[in-house]
Amino acid sequence: MITNVKFLYKGISGFASFDRWSQTSAKISQEAKKRLKWFDYYRECQNVSKTCRHFGISRKTFYAWQRCYDPRNLLSLESKSSAPHQVRQPEISWEQEQRIIKLRKQYPRYGKQKIVYLYRQQYGEIVSSWKIQKVIERYHLYWNPIKTARVARKRRIALKKKRITELKKKQITGFLLCLDAIVIHWNGLKRYIFTAIDHYSKIAYARMYSTQSSISGTDFLLRLHYLLDGRISNLGHDNGSSFQKKFIQACQDLNLTQYWSRPRTPKDNSVNERFNQTLKREFLELGNFTPDLVEFNQRLTDWLIEYNFRRPHQSLNYVPPINFEVKYLKVLPRYPSSTTP
Repeated sequence: MITNVKFLYKGISGFASFDRWSQTSAKISQEAKKRLKWFDYYRECQNVSKTCRHFGISRKTFYAWQRCYDPRNLLSLESKSSAPHQVRQPEISWEQEQRIIKLRKQYPRYGKQKIVYLYRQQYGEIVSSWKIQKVIERYHLYWNPIKTARVARKRRIALKKKRITELKKKQITGFLLCLDAIVIHWNGLKRYIFTAIDHYSKIAYARMYSTQSSISGTDFLLRLHYLLDGRISNLGHDNGSSFQKKFIQACQDLNLTQYWSRPRTPKDNSVNERFNQTLKREFLELGNFTPDLVEFNQRLTDWLIEYNFRRPHQSLNYVPPINFEVKYLKVLPRYPSSTTP
């Protein structure tokens, strides 16, 4: 006989006694613990409608879990797999598979649509391109397996990226900072100007580096974080190498959420693209470029002060950005141009 304290539980499916110790010590998920609270609450009130209103669930959901719930086994409240019991099997015979393998090895550079045509021509029957694709994947019949694996890995990573189209933009300064980089070619040298602009207030920032690596991107981000006193919520940028590796790690350390533009879609970062155009026309094309990083960044800082504090902006009803929404933003003194690159 179990010696732990028990209580009589007028359960959903009748009377059942179970050990309260087993309830508190069972290793169940947070979702299962939520469902357990439903039935604990119901045990007290004995009213299904009141329980559903209290937890914001439907009666249908309550009764569905009522049928699954076993007071002696709290694992019965865990979510079950919704996968079908019977999964469709590939509708391709062994003979068809061997024919496809033979054709693929004979013509390794042919695509699946060409093999469909050759298969019909040689064997007098139609086989779908989907079946050919699955055979190629199963037996790794690629012309360049290493390259194919690399491309597949990049695609898997790309699927995990949050796209800027998923973000519901708020009209708050600091909510979204748009980033990009301008490449400058000069007498065999390359220079990279990292740019950032607030999506709402249009306050802009920029700094030139000698490389486009994620180290440079991280340095630029840390300067922005300091300059804005950490008042940044989200970052929007393209898929360039500047915003990978160390940059991603820095975003995680600073608790910033990254949103990537869609490939080959400049309009996803249109605010920054427009600022880059202004920087080129009103600063670079007026003879202000020099490959010396220290001198250039000093000139650039002077121009940014003009841009943010005095230049009228048409999109802001001809008000300088710093005056547009200054109550939401505390800008620290602009010292980065005097520091070493």
